[in-house]
Amino acid sequence: MTRLRSIVFDCERPAALARFWADALGYEVRPYSREDLEQLASQGIDDPEDDPTVVIDPPSGEAPTVWFNRVPERKSGKNRMHIDLDVESEKEIERLVARGARVLRALGGEAGRRWAILADPEGNEFCVFPDGR
Repeated sequence: MTRLRSIVFDCERPAALARFWADALGYEVRPYSREDLEQLASQGIDDPEDDPTVVIDPPSGEAPTVWFNRVPERKSGKNRMHIDLDVESEKEIERLVARGARVLRALGGEAGRRWAILADPEGNEFCVFPDGR
């Protein structure tokens, strides 16, 4: 059996993008232990905000962990893979935009399905399906 273990985002600002996606998905930014902070300090990193790798965890073990890794290059094209979110209502689109997302394509659809295309704060595209349809 194959199981999705984790999703990895390459990004410029791991801590900020991790907070955005934790909020969007109902996940939590993984807390830092004293040992984690000591390990960062040994690398010359005094503030977790500067951590080059930040992790968010699902509220239960049933969903994949999401990692955010700093890379030197900027996003340069369309995602080859993206995330789709089922949300309870159109208001969630407004909430995501208020948190830093941009609307790339307003709510529309075809064949009885409605969705919007958004981009996270670093430009990664994702789709939002209100009412889970």
